[in-house]
Amino acid sequence: MTKNTHFDYIIIGNGLAGLQLALKMNSDTFFSDKRIGLIDASKKNENDKTWSFWEKGPSKWDNICYKSWQKASVITSRNKINLQLSPYAYKTIKSLDFYNHAKQALDKNDNFNFIIEHVNIVDDNTLVSITTNKNKYTANHVFDSRIPKTFKKESLNNISIIQHFKGWVIKTDANSFDEKTITMMDYRLKDGSQTSFTYVLPYSETEALVEFTYFTSAVVNEAVYDDYLKNYIKTFLKIERYTILETEKGQIPMTSFTFEKFNTKNVTKIGTGGGWVKASTGYSFKNTEKKITRIIKNIKAHKLPSQNLFKTRFKFYDKVFLKVLKDENEKGEWIFEQFYNKNSIQTMFRFLDEESTIFEELKIMGSLFSWSFIKAFFKTL
Repeated sequence: MTKNTHFDYIIIGNGLAGLQLALKMNSDTFFSDKRIGLIDASKKNENDKTWSFWEKGPSKWDNICYKSWQKASVITSRNKINLQLSPYAYKTIKSLDFYNHAKQALDKNDNFNFIIEHVNIVDDNTLVSITTNKNKYTANHVFDSRIPKTFKKESLNNISIIQHFKGWVIKTDANSFDEKTITMMDYRLKDGSQTSFTYVLPYSETEALVEFTYFTSAVVNEAVYDDYLKNYIKTFLKIERYTILETEKGQIPMTSFTFEKFNTKNVTKIGTGGGWVKASTGYSFKNTEKKITRIIKNIKAHKLPSQNLFKTRFKFYDKVFLKVLKDENEKGEWIFEQFYNKNSIQTMFRFLDEESTIFEELKIMGSLFSWSFIKAFFKTL
């Protein structure tokens, strides 16, 4: 336990958002005289997930980037779309490499205190008080990555689906993968008419992450993922013998739920608990980086940290997309085929990064013009 239990800032959750926020604070002299506590029940010493994202040119994450690619493909039951990503690269980071990088950087600064405890209660008063399973702390401001307790119940009144998946990192004896090309989505193997696909990240010619993913309202038994992974590896990758090196699985909310309504003067929700996962894709790494940059800018300007974190028109686009997938889940393959067949991948990346122009957005919307989207548009107004 730290002797001084009061902090200028407390970050609850040492995941992607919490540690990115701490690293950003650590690199800015504005926070050099601030005491910052990071509370999490986990020591973050396991590789529990991978984060993938696209970006132009070199970045501050390259030293922990596990692999990058400049080619991709989207495969449907009717078509194979080959994508040249330049000037973007698609990159992946193993979570343990990120955790270790963050802890090593923050451990050098005495202003940061890692507290391995479970948070039970956050009481939002003039000073925010945090009660854990062991101690009690106070802070001027708290950044909280926990999903609001009311989400599960209230999400029923919102447009919500779940991105759920299981993946294996497999190793083969013979060369089996094109290590220069990722498979972003392969729809040749699906669970009925549901939006489900396989995602392949080739780390080398003999090693790859193969992941079976759903965008649906309900999850499935774990054995279902296993059956589809085995089937895909045998039928489409033509691999008979392999070793499973690692397993990862997860559930990511894709929802119109207004997480931001839980932000207050003294508490800012961050990460998944703040609605930072891109509702239409489930991607979060670069979205998190952008929102943290905005938070730091707001703090230094003496504004609410949560001010202007979201762009209204992109939240509306996401809502329309989710409405179609919710009401007509079988449309998923068609939607993504239209996305990548009728628009350049560079335009799509700008759109998904919320950096596109209105003209580009109209073109993308035009490529999806259908009765399904017309209905969804008016239902979400």
